[in-house]
Amino acid sequence: MEQNEKSLTTKRIIIYLAITFGVTYLLSFAVIYPAVSSISVGMQMLGQLLVGSIMFIPAIGVLLTRLITKEGFKDSYIVPKTGKKSIPYFLFGWFGPWVLIILGAIVFYVIFPDKFDSGMSYMAATLSAQGTEVTADMLKMTMIAQSLTALLIGPLLNIFTCFGEEWGWRGYLLPKMQEKFSLPVVLLVNGIIWGLWHAPLTAIGHNYGVGYWGYPFTGILAMCCFCIVIGVIFTFITIRTGSCLPAALAHGSLNGFAAAPLFFADVNANISPFVGPASTGIIGGSAFIVCAIIMAVIMIKDTQKTA
Repeated sequence: MEQNEKSLTTKRIIIYLAITFGVTYLLSFAVIYPAVSSISVGMQMLGQLLVGSIMFIPAIGVLLTRLITKEGFKDSYIVPKTGKKSIPYFLFGWFGPWVLIILGAIVFYVIFPDKFDSGMSYMAATLSAQGTEVTADMLKMTMIAQSLTALLIGPLLNIFTCFGEEWGWRGYLLPKMQEKFSLPVVLLVNGIIWGLWHAPLTAIGHNYGVGYWGYPFTGILAMCCFCIVIGVIFTFITIRTGSCLPAALAHGSLNGFAAAPLFFADVNANISPFVGPASTGIIGGSAFIVCAIIMAVIMIKDTQKTA
């Protein structure tokens, strides 16, 4: 019976990944790529809209897999299993990424002070490119408004789309992999799978842009590394609560504030996206890396205690 259950778990993992990757890659190559590269503004807008919709595909994969394999929705990893004890993890999901992003940016600008610009020239250039008339006061107000929005509203607004990903990667694939593999393998492989799922978007410039050395393969590799790190953190708060909702909140907070370190970047500086100041770079993401290492050690020790 145990062997049959493991075989069924393997089958469900394969079906889930086949659906999630199949739909994502088909939509990307058949629709999104032609749309975003079109000369038509309307087609480009459609392409960007579809880029956002991709985040719902992992949840669709969960729904279809559960229905196809007649698994049901009893253990769906949505409702927290620890009740009020889940509150600290929800709070971490809301504010934790914001703190880690700031710490990573500080480390980056301390190491590379020549890339810091208190006049916010990078932001000014971005706004100017959008046709906005830029003044010093307007830059400050924009920075404050965007920061407060990202902190106070962003996590709640983004949780709906981020739930689409987190229900798939943390709420379904994670517990299935835990049934078959040791935790270190789960943390590593789950992150790599998540990163490879992002590959079509990475190839069109998300997070790392285009035209860098080794494009797009080095960008995809970097995204896999980033997803391993972030995945450890999201896995920690998922396991501690028995719910993917804190991870969805953290994912929404991360997405909402991810660009903040660029507020103070020097537009004329040679900044590598693989280094920072954004958290997708190795220095900009240094606080996330430290946090992930600590959480991984705690989780591994917990599994050893219960073994």
